[in-house]
Amino acid sequence: MTFDSFLHKIEQIKGATPAGIDAHRLMIPVERIPYLYADDFEERNPRESAVMMLLYPKGQKTHVLLIERATYKGVHSGQVGFPGGKYEQEDVDLVHTALRETQEEVGIVDRDIQIIQPYTKIYIPPSNFYVQPYLGISQKELSFTPDDFEVANIIELPLDVLLQDQLIQEVQMKTSYASWTHVPAFIYKNYTIWGATAMMLSELKETLKIALKTPH
Repeated sequence: MTFDSFLHKIEQIKGATPAGIDAHRLMIPVERIPYLYADDFEERNPRESAVMMLLYPKGQKTHVLLIERATYKGVHSGQVGFPGGKYEQEDVDLVHTALRETQEEVGIVDRDIQIIQPYTKIYIPPSNFYVQPYLGISQKELSFTPDDFEVANIIELPLDVLLQDQLIQEVQMKTSYASWTHVPAFIYKNYTIWGATAMMLSELKETLKIALKTPH
């Protein structure tokens, strides 16, 4: 999809209701589905965080920004995710968190990002984070400056590729709740996108599929 065509649908995208849990459950192992509907995690006092689902033009095509996290001591080491991180006291709100983290991790400043809307929050048990995703759009081609300490690689996923169902495969993964289990994942090039990021990406995909088909 050309970026110009994408921009012509911006009002439909703004008005689209996020697909929510129905989209999340497409990318979660069967044994984990009951946790989507449980709210007992609130008793664990989860830490607030936010991520940026950033869409932008590259070579006239619409792309989604993902990052491969650097290797470090932590549960999300080496995983693919969206730019983002935990809420800090100096943050005005979670939008500010997502924008600040995006600048810190990949060098894109807030003036180059238009926030479209929040998507559905996701609780991440291993790290005890409650994550708020935001859909953002940049209307110009971007030059990234990744933070070497936090980011191993920049991943530019074409929106046309994301919207293809064949991107999803079932893979065997070692997880926090099972030594080895089969999980649904997006496979792009040599990257495996699973877990909370896959759930958020699924919601983005399913919501945009509806919005992009909606006539003017």
